Amino acid sequence: MKRPGDTGAGGAARPQGSVLLPRPDISPQRQVLRRLLTALVVLWVTVLLVYLDRDGYVDNSDAGVSFLDCLYYTTVTLSTTGYGDITPASDSARLVNTLVVTPLRVLFLIILIGTTLEALTDRTRQQWRLNRWRSALRDHTVVVGFGTKGRSAVQTLLSTGQRRDRIVVIDPLPQAVRTANAEGFAGVEGDATRSEVLIRAEVQRAKQIVIAPQRDDTSVLVTLTARQLNPRISIVAAVREEENAPLLRQSGADQVITSASAAGRLLGLAMLSPNASSVIEDLIQQGTGLDLKERPVTKAEAGGSPRDCADLVVSVVRGHRILAFDDPDAAALELTDRLVVIHRASQTRPEPGERRGDSR
Repeated sequence: MKRPGDTGAGGAARPQGSVLLPRPDISPQRQVLRRLLTALVVLWVTVLLVYLDRDGYVDNSDAGVSFLDCLYYTTVTLSTTGYGDITPASDSARLVNTLVVTPLRVLFLIILIGTTLEALTDRTRQQWRLNRWRSALRDHTVVVGFGTKGRSAVQTLLSTGQRRDRIVVIDPLPQAVRTANAEGFAGVEGDATRSEVLIRAEVQRAKQIVIAPQRDDTSVLVTLTARQLNPRISIVAAVREEENAPLLRQSGADQVITSASAAGRLLGLAMLSPNASSVIEDLIQQGTGLDLKERPVTKAEAGGSPRDCADLVVSVVRGHRILAFDDPDAAALELTDRLVVIHRASQTRPEPGERRGDSR
C-alpha cells in the first residue's frame, strides 16, 4: 500500500519530511524593480567615481572627458563591452579601476543575472534558515494534520497566546503545508508515522503534540512514534470511533478526543436542549463569550473553597485525580491544585505563575 508522500508514477514528489518555513511574499514585479533600482545605483556611483577622476582618463577622439563621456565609459565598462576609446591613463585612475570599478562591474553583472543566481543559491539559503530555525526551536507545539480538526486546534492555541513561530504543522498533502505556510506556520510535508518526519519537526524537543489525522490507525502509529521519540511530551490525539480510544491511551496518548461520538452527543443535546447546546458550543470556541480554561490555584485561593474563587470552578485537578467542585476532598484548595474554570473571554489573562500560551 502506498504511504502518503511517496513518489507516484508519472511525477516526482517532494522528499519525505521536507520542512517549509513561511517566507515574505514579494511579487515578481517588485523583485525586478528592486534589482533594476540597485543596478542603477551601482551605475551612477561608478559614473560619479569616473567623473571625479576624469583628468586621469584619455579620450582618443578628443582632448577632454565630459560627463557624457564618463557615462558612456561606465556603461560599456560595466557591461564588459569595452571599446577602448576611453581608457584610464594616470596611476590614480588605474588604481580606482582596479579596486573600485572592477568590483562594481562584478556586482552589476550579479544583479543582472540575479534570477539565475537566486535559483542556484536558494537551496543554500533555505538550509541556513532551517538550521537557524532548528537551533531556536524549543518547547513548541506540533500539530499533525492541518484539516478541520487540526486548524481548529491551532486557532484555539493562538487564542490562548501561543505564538505562530512556536507551532509546527505536519501534513502529507503539499497544499495543506502551503496553506499553513501562508498563515505563518512552519510546515513539514510527509507521513507523520515515520520517525524521520517527526524528527524534522523537532518532536524530540517539543512540549506537546496534537494528533488529528483522517484515520484512526494513523493516530495510533503517530502516538507510538512520538512517545518513543519524546517520553515527556504531552500527547492529545483525536479518533473517529470510540472503540479505538482505549488503544490510543495504551499507545501513550495523555488525552483522547472522540470526534464522532462527541459530535453525536452535541447533536442529541441540540435536539433535547437547544440552549444548553449553544452554551456548550460557546465554551468550545475560545476567545468569544464564555471560555473554559485550566489554571493554577493562586496563593490567595489556597485553603479556601472552590465556591470562594472569583471564577466559576467546574472541577479541581489534584495530582492525577479530577475532583468535582462539590467533592468533599476538594473542599479546601491546595496550592499545587489546578482549577478548571469558566469565565468571560474578555477576562482571559495569564494567571500568576502561568506562562502565556500554556494550553495544558
